[in-house]
Amino acid sequence: MEIRNIDFPDPVRVWRVLVVVSQFNALVTERLLSGCTEALKESPLPPERVDILRVPGAMEIPSTLSLLLPDSDYDAAIALGCVIRGETGHYDAVVSGVTSGIMNQSQLHGIPVVFGILTVDSLQQAMDRIGGKEGHKGREAGDAAFRMAQLFGHLPETRRK
Repeated sequence: MEIRNIDFPDPVRVWRVLVVVSQFNALVTERLLSGCTEALKESPLPPERVDILRVPGAMEIPSTLSLLLPDSDYDAAIALGCVIRGETGHYDAVVSGVTSGIMNQSQLHGIPVVFGILTVDSLQQAMDRIGGKEGHKGREAGDAAFRMAQLFGHLPETRRK
């Protein structure tokens, strides 16, 4: 069996990307958004092809995607948020709901949705992931979205209509 890498050529069309960002834990999420948009600006994607929508919290991201992705011309979406563990079981419920909701929207609509939700135990862990010792998860999300849009754009029809 031959193993080979598949590389796609430069994009043949202009992609459109949706970014849905939680306003809760804005100290973190605005930095995630900044890193994400920096990465998208470094791609061939024109800035006017990126739509940014702020929602109150991470739990609102999946339902927002469910309203905006059907019959849209988005080639990828990015979900940005930050859930910090507290002293109650609320954290587990939020993380579970957001994770499964985002994955469901991607599968349902055939559009890659990049998971840029930080799930951390502390604010310090979050800060480490937005330009600290753990890299920048916002930048990574922006890079991944463009790469996934490019990948899906070169595959046979993936969207359900």
